Amino acid sequence: MTEPIKVATVGDIDDDEAIVVPGDVNGTGNPIAVFFTEDEYYALDDTCTHAEASLADGWVEGCEVECPIHAAKFNLCTGQAMNLPATIPVRTHKVEVRGDEIWLHPGVPVEGAVLEADQ
Repeated sequence: MTEPIKVATVGDIDDDEAIVVPGDVNGTGNPIAVFFTEDEYYALDDTCTHAEASLADGWVEGCEVECPIHAAKFNLCTGQAMNLPATIPVRTHKVEVRGDEIWLHPGVPVEGAVLEADQ
């Protein structure tokens, strides 16, 4: 786990969109996508567990993001793979809003996140 980092300000991420925080910035070595949908912020590892694709480039609908390569969907709340071809969940990261600042807690899973061993 790394220290929390400020990644954006409220309003910086459009509805049903995401920004990518590079691995060298977030301290995990892997890019993390921070999504905004339905007035909530979510963070997942940015790489699809089925194919090397950026989930931030996918389509957000409700609490799911669809990979732009093979249409695998992941739950933004838990990281769970929702359909084939993906079977492995993506790692979640805690997001916190402090006033108008969006803070990412890299390596801190959200409560209720699905872990690979849980599937």
